[in-house]
Amino acid sequence: MSEIPPLTYAGLRYILAFICLLPFTLTKKYVSEIKLLQKNDWIKLVSLGILFYTFTQGTQFLGLSLLPAVTVSLLLNFTPIVVAVMGIFLLSEKPSLLQWVGTTLFIVGILTYFYPVDLPADRMIGIGVMILGVIANASSSVLGRSINRSGRFSPLIVTVISMGVGSVIMLAAGLMIQGLPAISLKTFLLLLWLAVVNTAFAFTLWNLTLRNLTAMESSIINGTMLIQIAVLAWVFIDEPIDIKEIIGMLIAVIGALFVQMKRK
Repeated sequence: MSEIPPLTYAGLRYILAFICLLPFTLTKKYVSEIKLLQKNDWIKLVSLGILFYTFTQGTQFLGLSLLPAVTVSLLLNFTPIVVAVMGIFLLSEKPSLLQWVGTTLFIVGILTYFYPVDLPADRMIGIGVMILGVIANASSSVLGRSINRSGRFSPLIVTVISMGVGSVIMLAAGLMIQGLPAISLKTFLLLLWLAVVNTAFAFTLWNLTLRNLTAMESSIINGTMLIQIAVLAWVFIDEPIDIKEIIGMLIAVIGALFVQMKRK
């Protein structure tokens, strides 16, 4: 990030991930699946690419340029509530009472972790951008669930097509607005790691899970990244975790577990 502007960085990350996945779609099985896609299927996959990559990632990077990272992370963790409400109307996925309790506990845990919450009035533009980002993030989760739960598309095809569309738009915007700086070998290798492991593999796995998990269940699991990052930062780079943050994480974990408890 010290060498590459944020939007260009995101575009490069996702375009590299797309290039890494593309050769795997050239087998007879996946080529046949692509040929069977109807016009409505293409509309959904292209829309997912624009929502999930261009808008969601774009607003997050823009939000980070206007707000502290802590504030951005806090606002993003309200995504599961928006997903739950949208899922009721658009997917007919109605959370159980236990899942609503779990979601409430999750949000309480997140607020405890971030307390005291700092939302400065002079940064309302940034907050507005992040509200749009949360809506885009939630919309992409619901659309992704709608596409994947039918089982008609392999997770690889969903990832490659949507990521290809979203990454091209994002990289084009980044190059036009921020340009392409000189990139050192170390930064390129880090970028390649992010593209292969954290993007190509992780996003294909994400689409696979959306076959069986509801949009709300997936969104809550995605939100636990905050906890994972805090623990990993404590283990590997000695970033301390105070008692308030530990209590917040424990409450959020309990809430996340409640959401995953399936009904028969």
